[in-house]
Amino acid sequence: MKTKLVMRFVLVIFSLLAEQSVVKADDRMVIYTVNYPLQYFAQRIAEEQAEVVFPAPRGIDPAYWNPAANEVGDYQRADLILLNGANYAKWLNKVSLPRFRLINTSRHFSERYINIESSKTHSHGAGADHAHSGTAFTTWLDMQQAIQQAELIKQALIKKRPQFSEQFNRNFESLKRDLLAVDKELKETVVVKHKQAVLVSHPVYQYLARRYTMNLHSVMLEPDEFPDKAQWKQLEQLKQKHDVKWIVWEGQPATESVERLKQLGISSAVFNPCANVPAEGDFLSVMKNNLMELKRVY
Repeated sequence: MKTKLVMRFVLVIFSLLAEQSVVKADDRMVIYTVNYPLQYFAQRIAEEQAEVVFPAPRGIDPAYWNPAANEVGDYQRADLILLNGANYAKWLNKVSLPRFRLINTSRHFSERYINIESSKTHSHGAGADHAHSGTAFTTWLDMQQAIQQAELIKQALIKKRPQFSEQFNRNFESLKRDLLAVDKELKETVVVKHKQAVLVSHPVYQYLARRYTMNLHSVMLEPDEFPDKAQWKQLEQLKQKHDVKWIVWEGQPATESVERLKQLGISSAVFNPCANVPAEGDFLSVMKNNLMELKRVY
């Protein structure tokens, strides 16, 4: 009799544990990120096991975006908060977030952050005035660093949901293959003419330049604004000094700017850093479009 009671007790315990595991398996994680690349990496790795949210509106630079109070609350309640590191998302210094849920995705290469000298204050569209001084933060433009960031996301997901580790590992390997393919093609595209001087419209390509040995010279131009007299003078000087034949923009430049640059002997191309959600496609398709543009340059 006692043996039967013990067996029934054991069966009840196992049944309760099984029910708990089913509930956990069906309980999707909620993950918040500070930029679109991290959202893309996390969603590809997690798939249906998580809802990955990047709440910043389109058309702004997420590095200088400030979330509303209710959005900060959403971050605070998330299962994981994916940070870019490199002093990205300045608002993080003004709020309190649960430390045990914060994942600095670039911490493994933090000793290789690039420091930027002080630059002119400006704004992007409706964004606040800012300067690109301090630490360069577009870390994901070095595809090897992007892979390291994705790997830390995978590890954080496995820690939260170890029962899905096989799925997370498999999806990470698929993402890694895609990023390695872009990395390989970027190197092959640039290598023959890597000494060629190229202008870039903003100082946001430091990690791209370092990884792929590009000879880039930054100016401060907005794609949707026609350069003023001082800016045209700077462009003429750089053209003469470095024999520049190309300028790379963050977004599609205004037609009048393109035509005026042609008169100087400078052609235009676009390399979208893809910090925010693209109007079309996703992170990978944007990087492939960037590759096509760089092939014109090099």
